[in-house]
Amino acid sequence: MEWRDVIYQYDGSFDGLLCCVFESYTQKERPTAIYSDEEEWSLFETRVVRTDGEHARRVGRSLRKLSPDVLPLLRRAFLTCLPNKEVAIYRFVAKLYHEGAPFLTRLSDETYQPLLRAVHHLSAEVERLRGFVRFSDYGGLLGAEIEPKNRVLPLLRGHFCERCREETFFIYDRTHREALLYANGRSRIVPLDNFEAAPPSDEEVAYRRLWRRFYDTIAIRERENPRLRMTHMPKRYWAHMTELQSGEGALPPAQDESQAFPHRLPK
Repeated sequence: MEWRDVIYQYDGSFDGLLCCVFESYTQKERPTAIYSDEEEWSLFETRVVRTDGEHARRVGRSLRKLSPDVLPLLRRAFLTCLPNKEVAIYRFVAKLYHEGAPFLTRLSDETYQPLLRAVHHLSAEVERLRGFVRFSDYGGLLGAEIEPKNRVLPLLRGHFCERCREETFFIYDRTHREALLYANGRSRIVPLDNFEAAPPSDEEVAYRRLWRRFYDTIAIRERENPRLRMTHMPKRYWAHMTELQSGEGALPPAQDESQAFPHRLPK
């Protein structure tokens, strides 16, 4: 039976993508594109693939038999900003099925290498954001915003839930319009299309000024190296880093920390 070209539409989940792999092999179909957006269209036949847990598990088991490292790699690749990542993942799986486990040793393969590069970029961004996320206090609720290229919240979840286990907090991913919510030892990642943080209180504004004052004070002007700084702290993260924001300004020369928080600091 000759395989026919088709376009798949799925629910945008990783299990849904595994179901696309299942459908491809059971129906002898070759997906030329895999979309989660209903508005996408093409001259090719488009078919909706329903997510079936058992079908996803069958594909998962077949991949584990080839290597226990494959599924973790594909889960991370699914979170990347790699263009047409669904088709890239499908082609990787198809080649792995065809060539077997030895395929995984060919790291420079034209099908394998883009996934590795995308996952490396994802991992680097996660590591940066573990240090770059800046929380603000909104009446006892800690909140932060990020604009990552990759979908990083699933990988940041464990780090911040462990680090802030006694707090109630959220991290909003403005790029992917979703939020990590944590309270009372439980966390969820939920879609959130429209979000605008409440204006900071006077106390929060004062804390931000203190942080910027501290950041500026510890700097060694004679050793400034802007190019090196942007290598370790890419400029696209600066908008959400308190110490690099110009909003609310720095503390005026006549105002010191004891004036900013007279009820918090000893005289």
